[in-house]
Formats: sequence, structure tokens, C-alpha cells
Amino acid sequence: MPDTVLVTGVARHTGARVASALAADPAIGRVIGVDTVPPSLTRDGDSPLGRTEFVRVDLRSPDIARIIASADIDTVVHLSLVSGPAKSRSAMKEHNVIGTMQLLAACQRSASVRRVVVRSTTAVYGSSPADPSVFTEETEPAETPHHGYGKDAVEVEGYTRGFSRRRPDVSTALLRLANVLGPGVDSPLARYFSQPLLPTVFGFDPRLQFLHEDDAVEVLCRMALEDHPGTFNVAGAGVLLLSQCARRAGRPWMPVPAPAFRMLGRAARSAGLIDFSPEQMSLMSHGRAVDTTRLAVELGWKPKFSTSDTFEDFLRARDISGQLPHTMADWLSQLVARR
Repeated sequence: MPDTVLVTGVARHTGARVASALAADPAIGRVIGVDTVPPSLTRDGDSPLGRTEFVRVDLRSPDIARIIASADIDTVVHLSLVSGPAKSRSAMKEHNVIGTMQLLAACQRSASVRRVVVRSTTAVYGSSPADPSVFTEETEPAETPHHGYGKDAVEVEGYTRGFSRRRPDVSTALLRLANVLGPGVDSPLARYFSQPLLPTVFGFDPRLQFLHEDDAVEVLCRMALEDHPGTFNVAGAGVLLLSQCARRAGRPWMPVPAPAFRMLGRAARSAGLIDFSPEQMSLMSHGRAVDTTRLAVELGWKPKFSTSDTFEDFLRARDISGQLPHTMADWLSQLVARR
């Protein structure tokens, strides 16, 4: 059982939930949450972190090493990777990659750190027409991500494996989470399915996997409390076709040629409707599915929500009733008006 836990990325929803859950465990002596900004208060004006001690720090600065050293941190849960740029792509890369490098360097120098858990993403497998039907943790992607969050995650994983080789005494776990959905999740995919009209790539009906936010929080906390070194895929059981998602959401879909889909994605991004990156556009063409057998065998645990259950809970939380509130013309007019 850890005594002092450091959780990064607590200003975001999942990070705040993980820190709060760990802080609620009376067996854990102390939980310290770090981020560049404090988390938003709840509707009641309370902190979502519970008894977590919040420290404002940029992972790219030397301050993170001082916090680890002064607090005798024994467990680090790194949840600070962001999937969308706040200001620019370069700022996103610095935060994700340089921040992780500094954090792992501080852990490497620490005599107290005994467990490190890093949140990664199934986006490291990419999405291409040459992909296998299901990815295991050992599967080499046909096409490594060349941009965005997926590329950052590939680099983060490389640095994490390097850290594990240099500090074999530290239990190091990498969790490749599928696309997380749930009542509190705000992501490009969540915004996509909340739109009144869903543009799709003509000729493609990709398979999608989702992970419920409750299951994401549970598995991250389990990894923080137990030694399970290695790399693990995490996703809800089963898959959904994009067309099935659209029908369940009651959304009309508009198949368009790939160049037009990319153009619509760029327009929606510039209009502030959806932060739809090129890697998300690839996902909407070729999809992705992963095998989670290793996680089930190692932890004796499976997500409570299947992919289908996760999507249904997301629809209920967003009050997406299955009605068709707008026509294609209404949606396109809205898109043009916001540019």
C-alpha cells in the first residue's frame, strides 16, 4: 500500500477523480495533486480533489523534482497527457513529451519512488487500412502515428520504457486506454457525437471501442495500489460500428469523400465546434480495436461497462434522446455562422 502518492494532471476530469478516489482511501497517508492550474470547483463550490493537497507546478520545470524529493513520494500516477492543444501544437508537445521526460528524470533520481503508473492511449497503434482486426500489446502498428496526441504518446511510452530499464526496482505500468466516454468527459469524440449531424467518410464504417470514465478511474487506482508492471490495453468489451453509434444517438450521418471530410474537420476545428485532429479523422476511416486479455489475467478484473454500455450511458448523460433536432442545412449554416 502506498504511503504518499503524486498524481499529475489533476485539473482535468480524470485526474481529479483519480486523486479524489485515492485521497478517500484511509490507508494512504498523503495524496499530492499537481497541475499548471487548479481544478474547477464543483457546483457546490467545493474542491473536486477531496483531501488531496494541490500544488501548482509545470512538469517541465525543476520544481517537480523538488516536490518528489521533499514529500518522499513513493507512487507516481502520471495522467497529465493532453489530447488537444491549448494554444498550439508545439505547446501540446512540450507539455506531453518534455513534461514526461522531466517527471521521469525526477523519479529516476528519487530514492523513495517505488511505483510509477503512466496513462497512455490506444492511439499509439494508429489507424490504417493495413491494421490487424485486433491489436495486442505486442502488435506492431502498420503505420506509426505521425502527428498529434498519438505521436506524443509513442514518445512518452519510449521514455517510460527507458526509465523502466534504468530503474528495474521500480514497478512501472503503462495503460493504453481506449477512447474514454462518460457523463463528465469532454473530448473531441464526445463533441463529435453531440453534433446534430455526423459527417462520415464515404465507403467506411469504422469499428470503435470505448472505455467508461468510471472504469478508467478504477483501473488507474488499482494500478496505483498494486504492483502490475508492464503494458496493458484497457477498453470496454465489444465494438460498435460508427453507423450503429449514429443510429443509437438518433443522429443523421452524411457520407462525404475523404478530402471533404478533412475539410469539414478543419472547418469545425477553426469554428471551435470540435477539436478534430488528423488522427481522429484516420480513426473515423479505419477504426481500431484492442485485445484486453492481459489486463484481465494480470488484475483479475474487467471493465464493468462494455463499449455498448459506455456509449448508452454517454447518450443518457448528454440527454441525446435519439431525435433529429436539425437538418443538414441547419448544421452547415451553424458551422458557417461560427467561423
